[in-house]
Amino acid sequence: MTPLLGLDKASVFFNGIFADPQLNHPECVAVARDGSVWCGGERGEIYRIDPDGSSMDVIATNDGFILGIAFDPAGNLYACDMKHQTLFRLDGASHTFEPFARLSDGRQMVTPNFVVVDAPRNCLYVSDSSVARRPGPGIWRLDLQSGEGNLWYDSPLNFANGMCLSPDGDRLYVVESWAYRVIVFPIRDDGGPGEPTVVVEDPTVVFDGVAVDADGNLYIACYTPARIMRARSDGAVEVLIEDPEHDIMRYPTNCAFRGTDLFTANLGGWSITKIDAGIQGHALV
Repeated sequence: MTPLLGLDKASVFFNGIFADPQLNHPECVAVARDGSVWCGGERGEIYRIDPDGSSMDVIATNDGFILGIAFDPAGNLYACDMKHQTLFRLDGASHTFEPFARLSDGRQMVTPNFVVVDAPRNCLYVSDSSVARRPGPGIWRLDLQSGEGNLWYDSPLNFANGMCLSPDGDRLYVVESWAYRVIVFPIRDDGGPGEPTVVVEDPTVVFDGVAVDADGNLYIACYTPARIMRARSDGAVEVLIEDPEHDIMRYPTNCAFRGTDLFTANLGGWSITKIDAGIQGHALV
């Protein structure tokens, strides 16, 4: 498929290879209400990049390995930590960075990968990748205030990864990276998961992160090849942009909109990429 956008629409928003502190292989990206771009690092860093990309600060660290992050409406940040095998919460006011998940029955997350805030239902969804190429459960649901929760979807998924809600909040999109597909769960009236269906499947692509625009089209960051795909609400699948040489997009993982710009984290490098997508993204909080 020919990309809809040329690579000239992508640029390095922040290059952290020689920054002090260094931007250590960001796997995730999220946008705060003030337009700042946040991401996590391989040593447990939580980074804040100024809205114009001019400077970066480390807001907190936990000596872990940060995967997916998301803000709630109050400005608190939730972060999946692969090393500590739990979800952390960064208080928006005090910047206290502490474990948040409180699971019942002595359970523990294996590889918490991505977190989605569902403010109307007062909960969080956390994907658990389990062990690579060894499918396991699943998706956790936690109370937004207490962190208490349990498995929401307890059937095996093949490396559950990035997630996002549909604009109406009634569906949860989930990447299964090693099943080479994206699936979608309807959220029932009682809050439980309905039967998932496949949105897009391609054995030549490793899907990683997802975001939606205001019209309900789905944007999928692909770890390899380095591209952003679009699954339109009418069922068509397109390549939005691609970087065959992994120069500007270096193994992109998660993605997030700010207005009509789409930002991607690059696990294979030290930078955040900005794509002038010309598409109005859906506000998550």
